[in-house]
Amino acid sequence: MTSAQPDPTAADYPVLWPVPTRWADNDHYGHVNNVTYYSYFDTAVNGWLMSAVGVDIRDLPAIGVVAETSCTYRSELSFPDQLQVGLSVSRLGTRSIVYALAIFREGPDGALDLAATGRFVHVYVDAESRKPVPIPDEIRTAVSRLVRTD
Repeated sequence: MTSAQPDPTAADYPVLWPVPTRWADNDHYGHVNNVTYYSYFDTAVNGWLMSAVGVDIRDLPAIGVVAETSCTYRSELSFPDQLQVGLSVSRLGTRSIVYALAIFREGPDGALDLAATGRFVHVYVDAESRKPVPIPDEIRTAVSRLVRTD
C-alpha cells in the first residue's frame, strides 16, 4: 500500500503561466473538453520557454517534440475561466525534459483551485533530421530553474 500524496498547490510550482479559456474550448456538455487540457499544457510550456530563453524556440537547431503526456482531471473548467498553469521539472536529462504540471482556476476571491495535474515529456531532436540530440544550452539553462528537488 502507498500513502496518497496531498494535492499540489500553486506554491509547489516555480512558474505560473496564465492561459485563458476560449469560447471554443467548451464542448457540447458545457465544460472544457478533455483534450483541451493538453493544449493548455503545451501552450504554457512553450510560451514560458520562449519568454525565458528570449528567442523563438522554433528557430533553434534542436526542437522539443512531445514524446509523452498524461493528465489527471480534478474539476471541470468552463469558458470564461481564467487559468494559471503551474510549471516544474521532475527530470532534466541529456536529451529530454519531464515536466510536472498543474492547471489552476482563478476563483473570484483570487484563490487558485486545482483543476488538473499532468506530465509532459519533451525529447530534443535535430530540427532537420529529427534524430535525438542534447538539449540546447539556452533551454537547459532556462529549464534548470524549474527543477524540483523533492
